[in-house]
Amino acid sequence: VVVCTVSQPAMVFYFTSSVVTPPYTIYMGKDKYENEDLIKYGWPEDIWFHVDKLSSAHVYLRLQTGQTIEDIPKEVLIDCAQLVKANSIQGSKMNNINVVYTPWANLKKTGDMDVGQIGFHKQRDVKSVMVEKKVNEIINRLEKTKDERYPDLAAEKESRDREERNEKKAQIQDLKRKEKDEMRKKKEMDELRSYTTLMRSENMSSNQDGNESDEFM
Repeated sequence: VVVCTVSQPAMVFYFTSSVVTPPYTIYMGKDKYENEDLIKYGWPEDIWFHVDKLSSAHVYLRLQTGQTIEDIPKEVLIDCAQLVKANSIQGSKMNNINVVYTPWANLKKTGDMDVGQIGFHKQRDVKSVMVEKKVNEIINRLEKTKDERYPDLAAEKESRDREERNEKKAQIQDLKRKEKDEMRKKKEMDELRSYTTLMRSENMSSNQDGNESDEFM
C-alpha cells in the first residue's frame, strides 16, 4: 500500500503597520514548521526579525519596491520589534532585549540545521534594535489588523519573480529602442550635415563661375 502525504499550506499571520503612509505588511508563521516555508520562499524585499539569542517567532517586514533596510521608517521598525518580543515565550517577559534584523537574502539555511533554525551569510549585514519593554498599545493596534491566511508561498514567489523578469525585459527593450532612435537621429544629422556641406560647396562653385563671366559693353 502506497501512502501519499499531501503537505498542507503554511498558516501565515499578516499584520498591517499603518503608522506611516503607505502602510507596510508584516507577516509571520504559526510555528517553526511554517518558518521553514517562509525562509524558503521569502522575497528580496523582505526583512527578517528575531529576538537575539532567544526563541521567538520569525517576523518579516515586506519593504516597498526599491527600498533597502536603511529605508525602514523608525515607527515601522518599532512595530516589528514589538511584535517579535510579544511572540517570544521568554522575551515577552523580559525587559531590555535585543531584536536582530537582516535582509531575507542574508539568511543561511544548511541541511544540518534544525527545523526553524537559521544562520547568516554575512554577520555585518545583521542589525539590532533594543526593546526596552512591551508596549501594549502597539501590540493591540497590530492585533486588530491580524489576518490569518494559507497562501501558496511558492506560487506567490514565482509570480513576483516572473513580474520582475518581465519588468527587466521591458527595460532592456526600452533601452534598445532608445539606442535605435539615437542612432537614427545621429544618422539623420550626419546626412543633413553632409547635404549642407555639399550645398555650400555647390554654391561656392556657382559663385565662382559667376565672377568669371564676360562683361559686354
